[in-house]
Amino acid sequence: MDNIIQLEKIADYNALLGLETLHPLVSVIDFSKCKPLRHGSLNFGFYTVFLKDVKCGDFKYGKAYYDYQEGTLVFFAPGQVLTLENDGKKFQPAGHALLFHPDLITGTPLGREIGRYDFFSYKTNEALHISEKERRTVLECFAKVSDEIDQRLDKHSRKLIASNIGLFLDYCERFYDRQFITRETVNKGVLESFETLLNAYFGSDLPQTSGFPQVGYFADKLNLSANYFGELVKKETGKTALEYIHLKIMAVAKEKIFDDTKTVSEIAYELGFKYPQHFSRMFKKETGYSPHEYRTLN
Repeated sequence: MDNIIQLEKIADYNALLGLETLHPLVSVIDFSKCKPLRHGSLNFGFYTVFLKDVKCGDFKYGKAYYDYQEGTLVFFAPGQVLTLENDGKKFQPAGHALLFHPDLITGTPLGREIGRYDFFSYKTNEALHISEKERRTVLECFAKVSDEIDQRLDKHSRKLIASNIGLFLDYCERFYDRQFITRETVNKGVLESFETLLNAYFGSDLPQTSGFPQVGYFADKLNLSANYFGELVKKETGKTALEYIHLKIMAVAKEKIFDDTKTVSEIAYELGFKYPQHFSRMFKKETGYSPHEYRTLN
């Protein structure tokens, strides 16, 4: 396995590409102006956004091809590793990139809000696929940041650069909302798989051995990041993934309650609850009845 190249500073990546560093904390890159590279593993110490120009079919979501293929945005947060298989050959990268160091946004509104941009923790197969019109918007945002970098630095520079990056990220939120909507067929497939996994979970001994099912468990099974999976479920159902799991637990619980050969405690343990009182509390919150009261309704 190749060694991971540690890129702590913006200048480290610029040097790798053969580019001059115009600002120590931010860079906008046109890969057509870079020297040829070899594939490998890179560990970024800063936020990185790649706008990759791809051919149709280069990217898949599960077994389905993405329908927005004019360009692809991929996001990396500090500490994440990008790995491309090294075949020993050099290649000329294509597309653009925006890099910004956490120090750039410290103390700014963007620094306080950066955590809400969940797509920095998405997996590569959850990349943002944008239309040609959206691509132009992205490049316009990149150009605004680049223009500020090219200016003589003054007391307004950091604020304006951070503001323009924030504007770009807000557009990305909008584009992701569009992607969740336009990929309705794929999303429904994920929900169907989620439902199948839920049924399988409660039809096995996993609740007793592994406990209360977590969102991350199902996200991993579906090869999705927990954040992306949560956003998808929320967009499609109006409920969070955890709320959806709770609904399934209550549906199974209601069936089990009417089996009077089992105590409420036994049912709670079968559903993965460590303490029966936690199950009773959730049951009453969801149904308005305690498990014992619900059992007498029929």
